[in-house]
Amino acid sequence: MRFRSDFPLPDTDWPPTREFWAAAARGELAVPRCDACQRYVWYPDGTCRFCGSQSFTWTTVTGRGRLFSWSVVRRAFIPQLAADVPYVAGVVAIEEDPAVRLVTRIVDCDPASLRADTPVRVVFRPLRFAGVQGEVTAPMFVPCRNRPFGI
Repeated sequence: MRFRSDFPLPDTDWPPTREFWAAAARGELAVPRCDACQRYVWYPDGTCRFCGSQSFTWTTVTGRGRLFSWSVVRRAFIPQLAADVPYVAGVVAIEEDPAVRLVTRIVDCDPASLRADTPVRVVFRPLRFAGVQGEVTAPMFVPCRNRPFGI
C-alpha cells in the first residue's frame, strides 16, 4: 500500500480494494467471490487461496455477521487518531462465510457489553481524521439488539 498526503484515510483508488470502497460509497458491503470455486476471498490479493484462480467478481453481501474479536483502543498510536479514542476495533466474520473476517470499527455500543459471537450488522459512516482533509465512507458494524441481526 502506498501512503498519501491524506493518510490515514484509505486509498480508495488502489486497484485491489477499489471496488470495496466504491460499494461502501453506495451503502453496500462487497467482497470478492472466486469465479472458479465460488468461495468468498478476503483479503483481495489477486489469487484465490482455495483454488488458485485469479478471476473474481465483487459481490454484495448482506452486511450481517458475528463479532469474532475486538479491542478497545484507548491510546492513539498515530496523532490523527487522538480525537477518536476510545474506540472499538473489531474483527467481524460475515454471515455468508465466517472464514471471511473484516477488520473494522464497532460503533454505537457499550464496549463492556460486547461478547464473542455477538450478531452485528453493517452501517456506513464517514471516516475522517483531525487535521486530514477529506473523508471516506466506511463500513462499520453495530451489535444487533433484541433480535438476531436487528431485523
